[in-house]
Amino acid sequence: MELGIGMFGDVSKNKTTGKHTSAHQRIKEVIEEIKLADQVGLDVFGMGEHHREDYAVSSPEMILAAAATVTKNIKLASAVTVLSSSDPVKVYEDFATLDLLSDGRAEIMVGRGSFIESFPLYGYHLSDYNVLFEEKLDLLLNINKNEVINWKGTVRASITNQRIFPRALNDGLNIWIAVGGTPESVIRAAKLGLPLIIAIIGGYPYQFQPLVRLYKEEYQKHGHDVSKMQIGIHSHTFVGENSQQIADGYYPYYADQMDRIGKERGWPPFRKEQFEAGRRKEGALFIGDPVEVTDKILYMHELFGITRFVAHIDVGGPEHKDTMKAIELFGTKVAPEVKKHLNK
Repeated sequence: MELGIGMFGDVSKNKTTGKHTSAHQRIKEVIEEIKLADQVGLDVFGMGEHHREDYAVSSPEMILAAAATVTKNIKLASAVTVLSSSDPVKVYEDFATLDLLSDGRAEIMVGRGSFIESFPLYGYHLSDYNVLFEEKLDLLLNINKNEVINWKGTVRASITNQRIFPRALNDGLNIWIAVGGTPESVIRAAKLGLPLIIAIIGGYPYQFQPLVRLYKEEYQKHGHDVSKMQIGIHSHTFVGENSQQIADGYYPYYADQMDRIGKERGWPPFRKEQFEAGRRKEGALFIGDPVEVTDKILYMHELFGITRFVAHIDVGGPEHKDTMKAIELFGTKVAPEVKKHLNK
């Protein structure tokens, strides 16, 4: 199993002044955090795309390109690229460039987007939510496989005998489909034979078992090589030396973020009881000491047979020093134990 770190570049809000940490500061911290993730031997780093005041990163590929110059081995992925409001030609060109810069370490995780700010920002209509993603994914996959492109769609100008440069190393980029739990998205990934990563950020992970079974069944039904099947999970994570101490210290950041997003979406206020329920073995929050987090990741492997776990580790914008410690523990304590158990 691959283990990695995911981030959205969350910026915390000062409760006294009401002001967010500057994007300038947060971006510099993120580069230090990615560098550490590489140094402690983690397999992958994923950077999210958002267009809001409470997230510092609107262009994951820029952050990943900077990270490529200070890392050696870690894979560098978007998590996710909101493909519906992006141009697939530019997405491919940017990530192919990143791939060359990083000696073949670039990946793309594409999704439809759970936040919708990019749609009006770039002039797209939410009524086209599904068709935008389907057609743009088709074009991106076409570009990834072919140097000369002939493509027609309804949401973008057609392309006739155009060559797309530069080309990625090693016969193309690894492109994952990121989903939040809709069967249609899972079936699409399976039909295309693409790796699947599921965001499980609430409730009980075992509830996602039918979706994973559906993916595996459809993947095989469409004739894809099962030995190449890749399934990942992306979940909220924070690791500390002492379980209750790290939970108590991290809770205000996490709850503030949940309430901020929840207010926009009509959710009830986030409660400490929800937080603690999520930290139990059956819950979706991987927040605790290295032993607890290790056990929960192994439990995910039992449930789903996953090949990748991405720990989303900066929800709510915790202190940089605490985030660095969480990455250190995840890389030096959690990841080796997970791999040791799976290699028995």
